[in-house]
Amino acid sequence: MFAAPSNPTRISKRFAELRNSGELGIVAYITAGDPSLDATLKFVLALAEAGTDVIELGVPFSDPLADGPTIQRASERALKSGTTLAGVIDLVTRVRQTSQVPLVLFSYYNPILQMGLEKFARAASEAGADGVLATDLTPEESADYRRILGAHDLDTIFLGAPTSTDDRLAKIAGVSTGFLYLISRTGVTGAKDALPDDLPALLRRARAVTQLPRAVGFGISLPGHVSVLGRLADAAVIGSALVSEIENAHSIDAASAALAARVRSLKQAATHGLSRREVAP
Repeated sequence: MFAAPSNPTRISKRFAELRNSGELGIVAYITAGDPSLDATLKFVLALAEAGTDVIELGVPFSDPLADGPTIQRASERALKSGTTLAGVIDLVTRVRQTSQVPLVLFSYYNPILQMGLEKFARAASEAGADGVLATDLTPEESADYRRILGAHDLDTIFLGAPTSTDDRLAKIAGVSTGFLYLISRTGVTGAKDALPDDLPALLRRARAVTQLPRAVGFGISLPGHVSVLGRLADAAVIGSALVSEIENAHSIDAASAALAARVRSLKQAATHGLSRREVAP
């Protein structure tokens, strides 16, 4: 049985605001605990201050199969620093002391299952999380997960891919709340130079089966990408490019500044792209 959140989450409210203003959203992914949870707190607040619309907190995992080398290295650093799912949930509590930016816990399913669905959902909700994306959980195996998370007013976000058939996209969208995360290309995460040629077709197919906001991720890194997506999608998800900023910075403060600068440039590109916006597919 499907149980959507009984109350609109910060995610739903933010996407409604973006829709009303005709603005493309920026969803930022960073790996929690890289290089420490204290540093991640500073990064989240810097991203929020720079105008990020939704922040995904990646829970580090030992076998991040969907992630490319950049996020794999970040997960390794976070695990070495002692980061756990419980620690990431505690981080959400700390963020909520000063920010109401929408937060998604981005995890593989094993850490959630190990904690226990009810314990996880209750702790995440009480901490102030808004949604959860379990990358390797399929719709067919998600009934208990969706029921329990929905009862705690947490959005359940699922992934759609270019290889998903129309029927499959409809099934994925039918179990998603908050937004539908569309993978722009086959393969793992990582910054790319160009958007796939078949991306507009994927977005059209998704729009035909759902009215949920459509966020596009995997390979999105440049202002030009965001400018193009402003005419096609509802949000752009930036991950590896931000994680690279953290990896390459010489200090926590420098990383915070680099993250904020990157988001501001992407926000500017999104606004420029929307100024030429046509009817989205």
